[in-house]
Amino acid sequence: MAVLRVKFTKTKRDKLAQVLWILNWISVVTGAILFSLGLFLKVELNKREELMAERDIQYVPNMLIAVGLIACAINFLGGKICYDCVDSTKFLRWKLILLPYIICTFFFTFCVLVGALMCYSMRGELEESLDLGLTEAMRFYKDTDTPGRCFLKRTVDMLQIEFQCCGNNGHKDWFQIQWISSRYLDMSQKEVVDRLRSNVEGKYLMDGVPFSCCNTYSPRPCIQQQITNNSAHFNYEYQTEELNLWMKGCRQALLEYYTHIMQSIGLTVLITWLFELSVLTGVRFLQTSLENVLRQGDPNSESDGWLLENSFMETARTNLNIIKSLGKCNQIDTSNNGDPNINVPSTSKAHYGPDNVPPKQMPEAS
Repeated sequence: MAVLRVKFTKTKRDKLAQVLWILNWISVVTGAILFSLGLFLKVELNKREELMAERDIQYVPNMLIAVGLIACAINFLGGKICYDCVDSTKFLRWKLILLPYIICTFFFTFCVLVGALMCYSMRGELEESLDLGLTEAMRFYKDTDTPGRCFLKRTVDMLQIEFQCCGNNGHKDWFQIQWISSRYLDMSQKEVVDRLRSNVEGKYLMDGVPFSCCNTYSPRPCIQQQITNNSAHFNYEYQTEELNLWMKGCRQALLEYYTHIMQSIGLTVLITWLFELSVLTGVRFLQTSLENVLRQGDPNSESDGWLLENSFMETARTNLNIIKSLGKCNQIDTSNNGDPNINVPSTSKAHYGPDNVPPKQMPEAS
C-alpha cells in the first residue's frame, strides 16, 4: 500500500509544479544565507584565533559554507526541473534524472540536519580551545619584545575591555603568572629582589591585574595593585568589598558570545532543513504523479502521487534484498574445491617448445 497517496488532476499538477518552482528559487536564497552564515562564523572565529588553542573547530563553518553552495546548485536545478514539468511532454527529458535527483537531495537534506546539530555540539570543543588558548595568551602577555608574541598584550587588553572580563576564569588567574616583563622591574629595590627569590621558578608574582581588568562603571578609582592587602587601601576590605574589577572570566564571556551566535545559526539551519524537506516532499509527489500519467497515456487524466509506492517496511525489505543480491554477485563460488585457484582441470594442450615435443628424459645412472 502506497504511503500518503494523493490524487492529482492536471490543474493540481500544474499548480504544484509552479509552486515548487517558486519554492526552489526561495531555497536558492536560503542556500546563499547558509553560505553567508558559515562565512560569518568563520570570520568571527578567525578574529580571535590567537586566543584559541590549535583545535579543529573550523569544521562547522566549513560545513555550512559547503552546504550553502550545494543548496544553491541543487535548488537551481530543481527549479529548472519543476518549471519544465508544467508541460508533461517536457517531463520526458527529466524522467530518468528525477529519481536520482530526489535521492541525492534527500541525502543533502540529511547533511543540512547534521550541520544544524553540529552548531549545538560545538560548545564543548570551543570551551576547551578557549581555556588552553587564553592560558597561553596570558602567559605571554609580558613578552612585548618577542617576535610573534608582541601583539598578545594589546589583544588581551582589548578583549578584557570589549567583553568586560578579567583573566581566564577570573581576576585571580593573574596572581599565578608573571605578567610584567623583567625589563620593567627595578632590580635595585629590595622588595623586587626578595619577591623574585621567594618564588621557586624565579617569577615576579603579585596580587595585581592589568589596567584592562578595571570596571569602568565603579565609582571608586581602580585598585589593581595589592588587591588582597586591606591595609594598603583606605576603607577597603578584600573579602567583603565589591571589587572594582570585571568579575567574569574571559573564557565564560567568549563562550557565551560564540554560543549565542551558534545557537542562532543552528536554529536558522534547522528551519532551512524543514523547508528543504517540504520542498523535496513536493517534488516526490510531482514525480510520481507525472510518471503515472505517462503510464496511462493521457496527459489530461487524473493520476495518483505518493511518497513511497509501498509501506515503509516493504520498502526497507526490498532495498535490503537488493543490497544482499549485490553482495552475492561479488562472491566467488568455492563450494566444490574450497579454493578457486587449485584443482582446476585444463583442456588446453601443453606447450613444451617451438616444436611442441616433450623433453626427453635422461637415463638414470646405474
